[in-house]
Amino acid sequence: MKATIDIPDDLYRQVKAEAALRGLTVREVTTRLYRRWLKEGGGGSAREAPSVWLRAWLDEADEAIGRTPPGPSARRELAMDRNRLGGE
Repeated sequence: MKATIDIPDDLYRQVKAEAALRGLTVREVTTRLYRRWLKEGGGGSAREAPSVWLRAWLDEADEAIGRTPPGPSARRELAMDRNRLGGE
């Protein structure tokens, strides 16, 4: 199903960048968040900050990355490209 939601631009950019560094799409991150939220009974405390949710989400991604085959990470590949293109 496709859905349209409004997200603050700065938050979306942060999520997209972090997801890319972890080799994930925003869709994968969003799906994981929804599954986790349902598993935890609708999100637990109403006072929990979005940053707490995002961190938990990204921690799950880290666990998945830990199960990937050896080789350079997306972060390392980006750094190598940045250095190559920037001449740094």
